[in-house]
Amino acid sequence: MSDQIKDFKVRHWTENKANSSWQIFKIMAEFVQGFETLSKLGPCISIFGSARTAPGNPYYELAVEIAKRLAEAGFGIITGGGPGIMEAANKGASLADGKSVGLNISLPFEQTCNPYVDRETLLDFDYFFVRKVMFTKYAQGFIMMPGGWGTMDEFFEVATLIQTRKFLQSPMICVGTEYWSGLFDWMRKTMLETEHNLSPGDLEMIKIFDTPEEVVSHIIDFYSHNKLQPNY
Repeated sequence: MSDQIKDFKVRHWTENKANSSWQIFKIMAEFVQGFETLSKLGPCISIFGSARTAPGNPYYELAVEIAKRLAEAGFGIITGGGPGIMEAANKGASLADGKSVGLNISLPFEQTCNPYVDRETLLDFDYFFVRKVMFTKYAQGFIMMPGGWGTMDEFFEVATLIQTRKFLQSPMICVGTEYWSGLFDWMRKTMLETEHNLSPGDLEMIKIFDTPEEVVSHIIDFYSHNKLQPNY
């Protein structure tokens, strides 16, 4: 087995050394395109959620209404550009004639661009980590609708950046008490109270709401006494 591992290391390094070096330029190109496109936008809100949520689902319709009201208040809407909650949020922005941004990701399944994204702000990514930078750098608020592993990844990414003050304090909202309460109960009991892996104020920075009125009101109130600016 050790000879097989050694042989793999030699072959892998030889075959991939050049490709890995050129890969840096592909990554740089995605960053440059993203920065140049999104830096021209005004204040935006990133909305995350499942690609599998179908029209007619209460959370789909809720995302449409939240995005519509935020767009009416002057915010652009940033999503992952795909179906489900992403489509709903872009649809809401489109209904209000607001900016509707899609950060699409190339996947072997389920991800196709929805029809409500503005063509001039549709970006395609191969790298999740570049895409997540775009979600966070140019958004002045973060709304987490119900979703799966991808949404959880984005949830903890944003929460960590706010907690560690790697970017400015921004409103972070989870929509759907029934969906999110179990996770928050576990974090409060196990992570905070039992294992002391969180600070007492960490969970307080995230709000849980159920209605568009609560979501939009919280964001508008937040920026009544905080400056709108890029996060980093």
